[in-house]
Amino acid sequence: MNTKKLIVFLLLAFLPMVAVGLVMHYIGAPAMGAATDTADSGPLDALKGIVLSAGAMLIPLLAVIFTQLIFKEPVLKGLGISFKLNRWWWIGWLLMPVIAMLTLDVTLWMPGAQWTPDGEMVQKSLQNMPEGADVWTLIGITLFSGLLAGITINAIFAFGEEIAWRGFLMKEFKGKKFLSAALWIGVIWGFWHAPLILNGHNYPQHPVAGVFMMVVVCILLTLMLMYFRKKSGSVIVAAIMHGTINAVAGVTAMVVTPANDLLYGSAGVAGCSVLLVVNFCLFLYDRFVSKDRIFTTVLS
Repeated sequence: MNTKKLIVFLLLAFLPMVAVGLVMHYIGAPAMGAATDTADSGPLDALKGIVLSAGAMLIPLLAVIFTQLIFKEPVLKGLGISFKLNRWWWIGWLLMPVIAMLTLDVTLWMPGAQWTPDGEMVQKSLQNMPEGADVWTLIGITLFSGLLAGITINAIFAFGEEIAWRGFLMKEFKGKKFLSAALWIGVIWGFWHAPLILNGHNYPQHPVAGVFMMVVVCILLTLMLMYFRKKSGSVIVAAIMHGTINAVAGVTAMVVTPANDLLYGSAGVAGCSVLLVVNFCLFLYDRFVSKDRIFTTVLS
């Protein structure tokens, strides 16, 4: 591992992110996914927040490009960009709505969470749908549209992150044990979100504690995404999975009355519980079925 190169990358990835967080704070633009008071913020503020949050996802890509240029190395060569399809593309893509629905189910077991299929968000959405449509129709459409977004626009923005976390960093951690590399990459990825979290992203009730909760979420996601990155042979798969889970994760918020944001949803204890089970299943598959033994080997 080239320590100097890693430090340069981290500075190029983190400093612009801090700047984005400061801009959000001073112009009053809520982070995408933050709960806001409509009396204090309007559509323009929300749009600013969405633009800044989505744009931030491209920062790691730029950090990779400039780091590679500074060290006079091929910009994107050797970072896992491949469009050779195999079954792991489809498994990873279709797994995301399954995770979203399992997270919804676990969320309903969390203290204070209530199933509200007649909530305002649901009713407004149903008004624009054919007569007879119910909350399950809405959930189905949300998951289907999320799958489409996950392989198109969302995948493009997610690639901005994945080329760094599951591309560049996996290359830089070559020779490290898979689990050790996943831990470090997850920690880096989690703390990279801190400026957004502190502006209300994912954990508007607990912005400080949310920073550390996000680290846990990112570690668990990293284990899964790195595994699929290795099995598929392409960082594009990680981008599709990342983009798809971003698109379908909102199912829980749509039909569950907000409770403790550290507990419910994909970014809470509920989501972490599901990811733990998914990762354990992947480990069992890797240990007893697959010949690769990825979890217990070193990155190559």
